[in-house]
Amino acid sequence: MSALSELGIGKMAIVEALDLPEEVGHHLMHMGFVPEARVIVIRRAPAGDPTVYYIDGFEIALRRETACSIRVRPVEDDH
Repeated sequence: MSALSELGIGKMAIVEALDLPEEVGHHLMHMGFVPEARVIVIRRAPAGDPTVYYIDGFEIALRRETACSIRVRPVEDDH
């Protein structure tokens, strides 16, 4: 398992757990960050933060501080 923030552009992973305060965790879960959801790294801001992720049909920008607390299991491209 690794942190979402460690994935490179174009990489896909499976969400395992959110190690965040309850309020923030619930907010992200409502946006699709739930266990077993697939997330893809789309792009990073020019300065490297935030990063845009694609999950559950949406593009969501997260700061590195938040993405560091989302545990994921990387997966190989399946296409």
